[in-house]
Amino acid sequence: MGQLASLSWKRRFLDETPGDEVKGGRPRQVPGACWSKVEPTPAPSPKLRLWSAEVAEQLGLSEPDAEVFSGSRVVEGMVPYAQRYGGHQFGNWAHQLGDGRAITLGEVQTPDHGVLEVQLKGAGLTPYSRTADGKAVLRSSIREFLCSEAMHHLGVPTTRALSLATTGEDVIRDVLYDGNPAPEPGAVVCRVAPSFLRFGSFQIHVADGHHETLRTLVEHTVRRHFPHHDVSSDDGLVAWLTEVARSTATMIAHWMRVGFVHGVMNTDNMSIHGLTVDYGPYGWLEPYDVDWTPNTTDASRRRYRYGHQPHIGVWNVARLLEAIAPLMEDKGRLQPILDDCMEFAMTLQSDTWGAKLGLGTLEASDESLVDDLLTLFGHTEVDMTLFFRLLGEVAEPALDGLMLAFYSPEETDMKPWGVWLGRWWERVNGRPDRTTMRITNPKYVLRNWMAQMAIDAAEQDEDYSICEELHELLKRPYDEHPEMEAKWFQKRPEWAKQRVGCSMLSCSS
Repeated sequence: MGQLASLSWKRRFLDETPGDEVKGGRPRQVPGACWSKVEPTPAPSPKLRLWSAEVAEQLGLSEPDAEVFSGSRVVEGMVPYAQRYGGHQFGNWAHQLGDGRAITLGEVQTPDHGVLEVQLKGAGLTPYSRTADGKAVLRSSIREFLCSEAMHHLGVPTTRALSLATTGEDVIRDVLYDGNPAPEPGAVVCRVAPSFLRFGSFQIHVADGHHETLRTLVEHTVRRHFPHHDVSSDDGLVAWLTEVARSTATMIAHWMRVGFVHGVMNTDNMSIHGLTVDYGPYGWLEPYDVDWTPNTTDASRRRYRYGHQPHIGVWNVARLLEAIAPLMEDKGRLQPILDDCMEFAMTLQSDTWGAKLGLGTLEASDESLVDDLLTLFGHTEVDMTLFFRLLGEVAEPALDGLMLAFYSPEETDMKPWGVWLGRWWERVNGRPDRTTMRITNPKYVLRNWMAQMAIDAAEQDEDYSICEELHELLKRPYDEHPEMEAKWFQKRPEWAKQRVGCSMLSCSS
């Protein structure tokens, strides 16, 4: 309590942007505002279950506090609020959305003189909760905590997770939206980022015709988080938006590199900082499948499937550019930003393939090598993580070292694979860039079945040892960890193939 109260809490977002001064969490429309004051809902019996010492050190914290990080107590200096934003959901404009179950406690001045926002997810009603309760359940909270930290150590831009606390109450959820609601243990994750501003934070004010509020928010955002830019002119706006577009493309290129599928790439889930935010129905490729999505809500359209993510990133950037257009003297200068984003994303894609295959710079003649590999992936169930990691270890153009990656090798025509491997071996002259391959292709990722094992243990026995084991393992995902290979360096087990939480997830949390 004493340490938390002594932290240098800031409230500049509240001071410098329009807000809704009405306290309380009654869901409602809040026109013309960027934020609303709101108090977290106290948990009946909070218990701290998971803690990131790394993030705590970054904040200058050493004392876990279950009451504060479950929302049960607000300490001096905190000014809790929920942010208002809109968004395109699955391609359709949804107007006001906002922090329906997220409450920002404030900004903290860190020991290295930076500023980070500290936010609770699942701490109760806000004005933006719509018809929901503002709570979160244990399964989704474990997934967010573990994946936030795992992604950071994979080198993927992301929000971070400080803690996970259970609340001591049940929350009713319909896991697959199929008419079978059931009680689940409640939980709250404390997450950390430079800010939680999204593309939708800007879109909502254009949709309402509040251009002065938009200008105030843009000026605040750039002054606080992009001080190397000046948005008082078209030149400055173009420079800032180009940085945002490129950081978004970079984030998605990292998703593609490690086989991550976000699942809900709505514009309200796109960080202005190019950070992965809002870990809902995400998933990791097991068999390499460009058309796979873990989100049951998106099962028919597959808008947010793995292979479509770079295109959706550009589409979302276009919506951000539309939102900033009213501030531009010459709106025609926005199209080149989008063109640059598309070209930049394509360059990143080429660089990623060159690194994953140990080729160095991808040459024009390498295009058929990549295309033919993708064709083979399309015809055969091959584990993405295992395949690329093992490829970096082969000592000769023989398939023996890759067999662990195949789901049904006895039923697979391996001859085309042998031909492809021979071509790759010839291309690298028998000397692939193994160092680059090892730091590009992780050995361990947070596969859904791994997360589900941790969730099962926590829900059934209040056993968080698997959570803690995965948290530690995934701090060094590129290392060998030979003692962990038999347990975690494995293909998806048969029990997980059709298991809810592994092969299919929803936005329910």
